[in-house]
Amino acid sequence: MSGARQLLLVGALALWGCAPEHPADSEPQVVVEVRTAQAKLEDVEQTISAPASIFAKSQANVASKLTAPIVQLGARKGDRVAQGQLLASLSSADLGAQVAEAKARVVDSRAMLEKASAGTLPSDVERAQGEVENAAATLAQTKEIFERRQELVAQGALPERDRLLAKTQYEQAQTAHRVATTSLELLTGQSRGQDIRIAQSRLAQAEAGLDFVKAQLNFARIESPTAGFVTEQFLYPGDMARPDAPIFTIMDLSVAVARAQFPEENAHALRVGQLCRFVSLDEASAPHSGKLTVINQAVDPARRTVEAWCEIPNSASDLRAGLFGDVSVVTGLRKEAVTVPLTAVEFAPDRTSGVVWSFANGSASDQQIVSKNNVTTGVISRSSVEIIEGLSSGERVVVEGGYGLAEGLAAREAEPRP
Repeated sequence: MSGARQLLLVGALALWGCAPEHPADSEPQVVVEVRTAQAKLEDVEQTISAPASIFAKSQANVASKLTAPIVQLGARKGDRVAQGQLLASLSSADLGAQVAEAKARVVDSRAMLEKASAGTLPSDVERAQGEVENAAATLAQTKEIFERRQELVAQGALPERDRLLAKTQYEQAQTAHRVATTSLELLTGQSRGQDIRIAQSRLAQAEAGLDFVKAQLNFARIESPTAGFVTEQFLYPGDMARPDAPIFTIMDLSVAVARAQFPEENAHALRVGQLCRFVSLDEASAPHSGKLTVINQAVDPARRTVEAWCEIPNSASDLRAGLFGDVSVVTGLRKEAVTVPLTAVEFAPDRTSGVVWSFANGSASDQQIVSKNNVTTGVISRSSVEIIEGLSSGERVVVEGGYGLAEGLAAREAEPRP
């Protein structure tokens, strides 16, 4: 081999020995993309929650007071009705005839009263009046006889015995006339008063009978006792309405009542007037707020719960009867508590503690080292968690992408979603 060839070979070997290692032999650093939020200070409401169902503020099962066929319906299931609105009409032809008959009895009774009040005398009074007239005639006759005989006795034409007999007959006639007159006066006054009272009583009975039949006729028109919705319909045109069979169920849902069953140990914190919120289990919208209006003073012996009512304005009819969810009652307020989003906490089974991952320097720079924080949790709401211990306000915590993180792992903020 020539010297030139030897020199080239030595140089090539030297360059090969100085070449870097293969890239496959080095392990690149893993950087995880996460989304973060900042722990902050805010006032936190202390609440207690319990399962609840929605009921109407008032409910009426509307039934007929008559037994009669349904002719027409003024509302159907699902309709909104106003108070006093016609719900159903019943057959009432027979009642119309009874009203006409009752009106005729009232007219007749009123005429009888007017006749009695005008002073028309019955036959007994007429007979007594005749007796008075007879007694007066007898009195006049006996008086004339007595006076004539008295003159004749004075002249000596008749014995004294005849004068005494005439006097006795005259006195008897006076007594008879006085008795007949008194009897007529008594009979006239009593009979007329009794006739008037009887006529008044009969008129009152006739008017009461008319009112009764009119009421029966009004019952043929069934009206809604309250404003609300028809939630049940049991009968239809042609069916026989009866007092023991409801036709409709009307619910007033202008104010919904969430009836909640709170555990016995939490009942001491409940007060009438406290703010309460209802959240449906199948509803993603905001909670419906109201006031606590009823707290039962008895504990359910089977469930060991206390029932409380949360009344909620429902003018938009968002809440329906029978809807199931949870009621939370605000029992206090914790000022300036540290809170993080709900998704930032990996809860322990008891939900009173957990783990929160945070950026080491608390900023959102391109690349950070994550650290593990064991925290004690407090109030848990739908979107945030109170951190009692283990985290400070201002720290940036991982709210998305934290699954599988490890202490000291590098992470960076993910790009905003389009």
